[in-house]
Amino acid sequence: MDNLAQKEPPRMQIIAGKTVLMSPRPLISHNLVASNIYYIFAKYLHGKTCVPFADGVDVHLNDQNWFVPDAMIVCNPDIIKENGIYGAPDLVVEVISPSTMRYDRGPKMQAYAQAGVKEYWLVTPLARSVEVYLNHGGVFEIDETYAVYSEADLSVMDDKEKAAIKPEIKVSLYDDLLVNVEDIFYRL
Repeated sequence: MDNLAQKEPPRMQIIAGKTVLMSPRPLISHNLVASNIYYIFAKYLHGKTCVPFADGVDVHLNDQNWFVPDAMIVCNPDIIKENGIYGAPDLVVEVISPSTMRYDRGPKMQAYAQAGVKEYWLVTPLARSVEVYLNHGGVFEIDETYAVYSEADLSVMDDKEKAAIKPEIKVSLYDDLLVNVEDIFYRL
């Protein structure tokens, strides 16, 4: 029997004008986290104007930057086309790994910011952490870092450190969209 996966065209992105091959298949932890985030967004946005998208949807920012984020929210229906998103989503999520980190923190992050993406999340499954960046004049600035802490981590923290832990992410697009950080890492 032929291996059908070997017959699929390679997944790719265009980053700063250069074609970059993507991993053929993400790890299970990557898929779980991306799916959890999409589910949270889809549940909240049901019946609202903004639309959530899961991994696999192309984002065409311009001729030099064509990406496939792990999840996103698009509020402008005019940029949603049958074969992808043509313009800046409002929120983009990238689930990072050692092989993608340099792109997600570098040229992709810069391109998203310059295109007008309002909020950018970098999610690290291994660390069970989320970095949230907000756009300020075409540049992303860190807004907050969130994490799920183990019992061992908590046992060495003092009361002040424990009190500073933020268990929910306040999404900038809606006043009442709060994402429980533990829900992002459900089943990990």
